[in-house]
Amino acid sequence: MTKASISLQDLRRKIYLKAKSDKTWRFWGLYVHVCKMETLKTAYRDAKENNGAPGIDGVTFEDIERAGVGVLLRQIRNELVSETYRPMRNRIKEIPKDKDRVRVLGIPAIRDRVVQGGLKLILEPIFEADFQEGSYGYRPKRSAHAAVDRVAEAVVKSKTRVIDLDLRAYFDNVRHDILLRKVAERVNDEKVMRLLKLILKASGKRGVPQGGVVSPLLSNIYLNEVDKMLERAKDVTRHGRFTYIEYARFADDLVILVDGFRKWEWLLKAAYKRLVQEFEKLDVQMNQEKTRIVDLTRHETFGFLGFEYRRVRTRRGVWGVRVTPKTEKRTALIRELKEVFRRHQSQPVDRVIYLINPILRGWVNYFRVGNSSKCFGYIKDWVEKKIRRHLMRARKRRGFGWNRWSRAWIYETLGLFNDYGVRHYKA
Repeated sequence: MTKASISLQDLRRKIYLKAKSDKTWRFWGLYVHVCKMETLKTAYRDAKENNGAPGIDGVTFEDIERAGVGVLLRQIRNELVSETYRPMRNRIKEIPKDKDRVRVLGIPAIRDRVVQGGLKLILEPIFEADFQEGSYGYRPKRSAHAAVDRVAEAVVKSKTRVIDLDLRAYFDNVRHDILLRKVAERVNDEKVMRLLKLILKASGKRGVPQGGVVSPLLSNIYLNEVDKMLERAKDVTRHGRFTYIEYARFADDLVILVDGFRKWEWLLKAAYKRLVQEFEKLDVQMNQEKTRIVDLTRHETFGFLGFEYRRVRTRRGVWGVRVTPKTEKRTALIRELKEVFRRHQSQPVDRVIYLINPILRGWVNYFRVGNSSKCFGYIKDWVEKKIRRHLMRARKRRGFGWNRWSRAWIYETLGLFNDYGVRHYKA
């Protein structure tokens, strides 16, 4: 595992194949690959593509480019090789969440993001071989849309009893000792474990920072035993090609769906009981106020990844599922757009469109699956009217100018975002 001539891509592939073929193998000699310049260059490129905000030191990518990327990478490599590397404290940033709540992000300095990225590149293929099919959060070649599709398919297959789970401040309460023990089950490299411990301690005595490069991988490792338990429940109750329990997890967002037939009531209760036991082992708290058991046959709904799921009759008269953006997500988008219009009410319309187009594009691209057409129509109509009002206000007139400006002119000439088509997810 320590041949210097092997490329990073080939190394990751070999690590993955070994981890997949031998579930008990503990990998050694990994630290030298974390320190390789090829690994650090790849980690820097990935960090720059994400284009995140600077850390607590205030250093930006532009500053690094002016001084020379090679200078930074050689310095990081020398500190890693001599084991003098020490991560900086994370910069704390609060971002708005639903219902006047905030999500606390811990943003590492760029140099620390490079180190975390290098560590992730080497550790990721090991644990990718161990992760389960129902885990989708921040994994290669997996997406939130795939998780949404998996849940919708389960509802169509009559899995109508749902455990809609909510974890209380999951990322803030990950215990470092448990996490390090789980990593050590597959990693037999003292230097790698020491580096990982330094990274964890930089964010405090407990938790993994939301915003850290390696945090998504670590959060998946921490909950992998929960996924394994649900996979075992799925296999034990399987009858040929038919299954009676399904689940999907994206980071800390987890739903479990059980067949609605009365025969499987025990399976619903057993799954909930085992979830409680597994979370107790991990010292993870379930939010009892928000965790619900939903019965879709009684016209109840549940949410997952910003979507609302409802069991409905299709035009053919069979039971299907309607997947739409949650109302609070639409409200949050409109609130953000209103703020842009308010702040720039005296600015040219080109400037306003320049600012709102990326917001619309990002929101629509995320929600353009399922049955989002009606919601998209509402958003499109609302935005167009705001643009028309902006134009009329600039001319000190009232109304929307329906006779003055055609829709073609607004979307084609002004360039207002107009791609509201819903696309079906394809695996």
